[in-house]
Amino acid sequence: MQMWLQHLNDLESTLCRACSRPSRRQWIQRSFALISRLGDGIFWYSLIALLPLTHGAYGLQSSLHMLLTGGVALALYKSLKRFTRRERPCNHASDIVALVPPLDRYSFPSGHTLHAVVFTMVAVHYFPQLAWILVPFTLLVAGSRVILGLHYPSDVLVATGIGLLLADTSLALLG
Repeated sequence: MQMWLQHLNDLESTLCRACSRPSRRQWIQRSFALISRLGDGIFWYSLIALLPLTHGAYGLQSSLHMLLTGGVALALYKSLKRFTRRERPCNHASDIVALVPPLDRYSFPSGHTLHAVVFTMVAVHYFPQLAWILVPFTLLVAGSRVILGLHYPSDVLVATGIGLLLADTSLALLG
């Protein structure tokens, strides 16, 4: 497994360098750092708290669904990180700099992306009118992880796929 990951890391490092190069501009770095920070949970937990206040029982139902699916996503994410132990791009190549401190040592999968996709899919199922803000925010969170030198593109792409599958499954079971 580690040899395969090393080869994949080498292949994706070039793309990581190209994606992180523009972020060396201060305003880009600050913007994506803020988006990434909001994606840590501040944005999502604020949304989860606001929905019951603004939409009553239906908002509570959606928030509980988001929390439950987010909990499953967290357990899956932590298991995959422990199993794969894929080093972050900034740890693999000295010329790829983490522009914000990483939350942990390993990159696969992107937890920010996984949770953003899950929360967006569930929230938009209940409140389609939120898609105009949640979908672009999710795309920015996913992009920020590569731009800030914290994830490989495949970390984000696989996290997106897992998030879509997990959200779709939860919606089929609970929605």
